[in-house]
Amino acid sequence: MALDGGGGGGGGPVGVSNSFTGPAEALELIGEHAYAYSGLFGTSTTEFEILKFTSGNYYTVGRFTCNGAVRMDLVDVGSISAYQLKLNGTGVLRVKVDTNDKDSPGQAYMEVVIPPYTEVVMTCNCTENTSNEQISATFVGRIYK
Repeated sequence: MALDGGGGGGGGPVGVSNSFTGPAEALELIGEHAYAYSGLFGTSTTEFEILKFTSGNYYTVGRFTCNGAVRMDLVDVGSISAYQLKLNGTGVLRVKVDTNDKDSPGQAYMEVVIPPYTEVVMTCNCTENTSNEQISATFVGRIYK
């Protein structure tokens, strides 16, 4: 983590120009607030890592948002995505999102407390294997020292 409290987003807490510069490579900190973006990933029928960071000398309370597979060229097409949250290599939460069924939610949420010095990994596994459909995850929370 950078000395200014930011993670992988750039030179400052939000990036070099204090604007969004791309997916976070670490948990971004601004004061007591924390966030991370995975960026967009094509779907895969093999479990893959989409977000990874390690907490510091604080515990974090927050929420992951898991966004289901979406195509920009054919928005009526989707698939099922399963997300798993691992803390120090142990699976602790799982959710499923279905963007194929129009009556199902396209997002799922995971409320979580992250202990200090914990490796946090979000993985995903989908029913489709294509770069045309893309998934993502975000984290927003607050740190407590």
